[in-house]
Amino acid sequence: MLGASNYTYAEAVPPQALPHWIAAHGHAFTYFQGCPQVLVPDNLRSGVTRAHRYEPDLNRTDAEMAAHDGAAVIPARPNKPRDKAKVEAGVLVVERWILARLRKLTFFSLAELNAAIRGLLAELNRRPFKPLPGSRRSLLEALDRPALKPLPARAYEFATWRLAKVNVDYHVEAERHWYSVPYQRVGQRVNVRLTATTV
Repeated sequence: MLGASNYTYAEAVPPQALPHWIAAHGHAFTYFQGCPQVLVPDNLRSGVTRAHRYEPDLNRTDAEMAAHDGAAVIPARPNKPRDKAKVEAGVLVVERWILARLRKLTFFSLAELNAAIRGLLAELNRRPFKPLPGSRRSLLEALDRPALKPLPARAYEFATWRLAKVNVDYHVEAERHWYSVPYQRVGQRVNVRLTATTV
């Protein structure tokens, strides 16, 4: 949900594992046609490695994705729902206006469910406000769109990070394959970044 306009994005994903967490961010940024300058996620395990009241450790992949898109990540403090009050209100709106309407329907794939969610989401964002003039969509165009950063030309490529120890033969093991590193690193621990195409 974007802060000023309450423009909402929702998507059904399998359990919030890291690949789904990162993919959902990319889908939301595409839906918004830009990236906010600050992301305020909850302290979920996929995004935060070590929760702390003031200095949480971000998951390295999550931090890399945010840096790629030009955003800062400031996780909400544990047990402080006011840190993300707009999101909490947005979840309630999505439950009432989207999930409640889909609860008696049967879907046979996530793609089918997400297509239904996407249609209702467009309707929700176009729906006029009751006490105020305009809608989420009109406020997006007036307030949030000018503040969004443009998306990079290339989408973020999902990557995981591992720690590996360099063996005496100056090789490290990653995903049951061996990769050589400079011999000066023998006995040291190195970071290994794995994507679908590169190590």
